[in-house]
Amino acid sequence: MASSSGAASSPSSSTLRSRSLNSNQNMNRQNSAETNNDEIQQQQQQQQQQQCDNKKIRHRLKSKILLLIPVVLLAVSSIIALSIGQITTASTVILGAAALGMAWAVLQFLLIARIPVRSEGVSDSTGLVSGSNDEATTRRLVEIYTAIYEGAESFLRAEYTICAWFILVFSVVIFVLISWGTDWDFARGLFTSLSFILGACTSILSGYLGMKVAVYSNVRTTVSAQQSGWKLCFNTAFRAGAVMGFALCGLGIFMLYVTMLAFRIHYPLPEQWIYLTECLTGYGLGGSSIAMFGRVGGGIYTKAADDDPRNPATIADNVGDNVGDVAGMGSDLFGSFAEATCAALVLGSSIGRSGGWDAMVFPVTVSAVGIFVCLLCSFIATDIKPVKEEKDVESALKIQLISTTILMIPAVYLAAEIFLPAEFSLQKTVGTGVLTLQPWQACMCVVMGAVGGLIIGLITEYYTSHSYAPVRELADSCKTGAATNMIYGIALGYKSAIIPVLVLALVVYGSFTMCDMYGVALAAIGFLSNLATGLTIDVYGPVCDNAGGIAEMAELEPYVREKTDALDAAGNTTAAIGKGFAIGSAALVSLALFGAFVTRIRIASDNALFAEGVNMLQPLTFAFLIIGGMIPFAFAAMTMKSVGVAAMEMVMEVQRQFDEKPHLLDANPTERPDYDACIAISTKASLKEMVPPGAMVIFTPLLTGIFFGVYAVSGLLVACYFYVELRRSLDNAKKYIEKASPDSELKGKGSDIHKAAVVGDTVGDPFKDTSGPALNIVMKLMAVLSLVFADTFYATNGGAGVFQL
Repeated sequence: MASSSGAASSPSSSTLRSRSLNSNQNMNRQNSAETNNDEIQQQQQQQQQQQCDNKKIRHRLKSKILLLIPVVLLAVSSIIALSIGQITTASTVILGAAALGMAWAVLQFLLIARIPVRSEGVSDSTGLVSGSNDEATTRRLVEIYTAIYEGAESFLRAEYTICAWFILVFSVVIFVLISWGTDWDFARGLFTSLSFILGACTSILSGYLGMKVAVYSNVRTTVSAQQSGWKLCFNTAFRAGAVMGFALCGLGIFMLYVTMLAFRIHYPLPEQWIYLTECLTGYGLGGSSIAMFGRVGGGIYTKAADDDPRNPATIADNVGDNVGDVAGMGSDLFGSFAEATCAALVLGSSIGRSGGWDAMVFPVTVSAVGIFVCLLCSFIATDIKPVKEEKDVESALKIQLISTTILMIPAVYLAAEIFLPAEFSLQKTVGTGVLTLQPWQACMCVVMGAVGGLIIGLITEYYTSHSYAPVRELADSCKTGAATNMIYGIALGYKSAIIPVLVLALVVYGSFTMCDMYGVALAAIGFLSNLATGLTIDVYGPVCDNAGGIAEMAELEPYVREKTDALDAAGNTTAAIGKGFAIGSAALVSLALFGAFVTRIRIASDNALFAEGVNMLQPLTFAFLIIGGMIPFAFAAMTMKSVGVAAMEMVMEVQRQFDEKPHLLDANPTERPDYDACIAISTKASLKEMVPPGAMVIFTPLLTGIFFGVYAVSGLLVACYFYVELRRSLDNAKKYIEKASPDSELKGKGSDIHKAAVVGDTVGDPFKDTSGPALNIVMKLMAVLSLVFADTFYATNGGAGVFQL
């Protein structure tokens, strides 16, 4: 029984074999499944590696194509120069500087492109977006970056579509009116229209390029700020600005000079070069016209939004930084460069008779030399004396302005000695005399402008940086509420204009005494001689501002936002310095353009008009002087109201979303805002509201000249000068309070003192980002438009206009 029971309790041999077989089969199936999984994973890894390799191949191909662009442009320009036998020393320097500027911009872009969009950890060997320890954060970074990119792209596409129709229609107007005003000289009408189209298209390309680079770089600045130290994040933002600065300067000089060489085929003789320079004024008009729409449209766009990550309008605010502060500023400073150069060429066209082509194009040579100087000095910030801690950021940017200005002095002196003859003749703007000038006098005018610009920049820094007393006193004024903050801020803005205006007055007096109105034009070019550095610093600010916004929206560690805020605070100050340069140069450019207008009227009338200057006590002139003084205030009122209208629409949309999605206001919201709706509102409002002020500025001098004559235009062009440090001071005062601890006197972020600072900053926004920056374009655009249509105005009843008053 025992044996039988034992046999019954133990499995049979067949059962054991069956179980063993099943076990082996299961193991085989498991091994087979594991093998299949390994093969699938291996295939996926191979596919990922193949995709990565393909990305690297495409990246290398794009890099080679980008590097070839400057070479191809240089070859094309050389062919044009050879065809007319004009490979001169000046041509070599100018075209070489243009090619070098564009090549350097490409190189800086490739350095930025090596940084992947990846949270935590940056490797130079990875692609655009790689895996990381925090995939969710990386996806959020890409989502925000894509939203900003698409918003900026859609706005600029819509804005530039409107601009394209304007270019098409207005180029026809230019052709007809210029041809009629020059006794149906169709060549001058055609060349002026072509230069207008080229200037406008270059301005559009400059703005679009700046936007693309800024949007591409801001998220990479955020990622770089996650790393220890300050060098990588600072260099990323700085190089983004360098792409804009050097590409714009190189492209602007290239397009302008190649246009001059092409026009010289039709006007080969020195006696005909006055017509060449007159046709070239359309280039400045095109650049300034697009700058007007870019500045006004972008300013309205960005000031309709806000930057709290829970606010649906925050993406629109980040988009606005790119379309206003980057694309708009790029077009603005390009317009200043084009107009200053055109004014100097018109006023100095008589130099070509005694000094030759190289002497006449000396203003373009100065800008070309500036590219070499700015390129050398850029190594100071990125390599020689890199940023190692927070306090180094502002000094690194300031050193850029100081070093380029100092180095420009010997560089301009050498250029003057090489390209200008020992003595050359210049026709006076007022009177019939001829001035005999020497190279050192032309050099001194440029140096006065460069040094004057630096002084204005440093004064601007003093009034806008929280490192100095004015902004800290402004922060203290918030203790008693928003009203005292705004009163103090407005007073500070007015006060900050005193020394810059005195500096401008000294520059105008010194340069005019030395080289007549031609000297004023050279001083304006001196202001812009380090334009590549100025643009680098100016674009740096919005990139850092966007980087901080992205860090907050992606909910990165607080230290990342603190680092980007520190970078942005320095950017706020340096952006105000950039605007100081822009406005100071605009004042000089406007005066030089006014002198060029007088010169053209004298030539058209054979010295019958304005031979002894403009009599401001002539009744019609004085009457329109008053009207001209009103134009900036009317313009400011229209643009600031437009900001208010757009902001009201935005507030209503944000309130609607808060009502429908109440969890948006939670500290850690579980719902996502509808960013697209806010972007659409900003886009529609800015495009609609930018047309009336732009039309007023463009048509006022045109209709005045045709109906009331040249005396009325001369009064109209005495424009109003206004400074815009106001909001920069208010913004930095707010940031200074935000850095304070809750136990300090200023109480820190979220306190009543901080709320008062936010109100002041909001009120100051339209002054700085919309009306203020566009006022310098108002001055320049009205002046250059009058210069372009000078012959048309004189042809209307001998300059008396239709009404013959």
